Amino acid sequence: MRLKLILAAAAATLMALAVYAGRRPFREYPGFEHEDVPLPADAMEKTEWVFARLMYPPISWGGRRRFFGGGDWRQGFSFWTMDYPLSDRHFSRALRRLTRIHTRSVEQPVNLDDGDDVFYWPWLYAVEAGHWDLSDAQAKKLREYLLRGGFLMTDDFHGTQEWEIFTASMRRVFPERPIVEIEDRDSIFHVLYDLDDRYQVPGAQFLRSGRTYEYDGVTARWRGIYDDQGRLMVAMCHNMDLGDSWEHADNPRYPEKYSALGIRIGVNYVIYAMTH
Repeated sequence: MRLKLILAAAAATLMALAVYAGRRPFREYPGFEHEDVPLPADAMEKTEWVFARLMYPPISWGGRRRFFGGGDWRQGFSFWTMDYPLSDRHFSRALRRLTRIHTRSVEQPVNLDDGDDVFYWPWLYAVEAGHWDLSDAQAKKLREYLLRGGFLMTDDFHGTQEWEIFTASMRRVFPERPIVEIEDRDSIFHVLYDLDDRYQVPGAQFLRSGRTYEYDGVTARWRGIYDDQGRLMVAMCHNMDLGDSWEHADNPRYPEKYSALGIRIGVNYVIYAMTH
């Protein structure tokens, strides 16, 4: 009996190690706006939640991929690195402070092409989604991830053209599921904070232009895709820039009311994803 218990414990330990080993380790990439950001002292702490940032190939223009810096999107310095990593770390710090969720202080870039890695990160964030161009294989992987219980938040894309680029890839993920407006009574807006009085959250361009919108994206839209049980799988923040509201939360020039709402929306989305 004692031997059986020892063998069972050893098997459980090996299984746990195998699961943990399946995750990609923490890694950093050059960002469009920030580089050489110091790591927090507790960056490698094992926690229950991690800000997972989706890496993706950018849309092609005239047969060439559009990117910053003239490099490989898998090496950073591309649209997926907008606001990275300050936005992620500021939001993670806020989530720690405002909830009891044990949150890692640093983000995790996630590439859908990296085997099963995405399945280890139940909450996924895609910035500048109006510039992505998922391959068929990536769309298939993202579909499986979402149907297995994952949650995707898309943010910082504006106007008609970027919406069309976004939906071109999303239709490859879910050709049969409609994109709908998220109703005010949906629990995602009430799981912690009541967010009936939402308003458009602008990016840092507001400090120069005085406008809360970009291109023809005058009206903020909260849209989504649901599964067959009524769970919101994809939450789309269109015509707003919550990432900037997190990134500039400590910027005295950026209005506090925008960061306050942006953080509350993000907190609700995380808690929703963890409880639905």
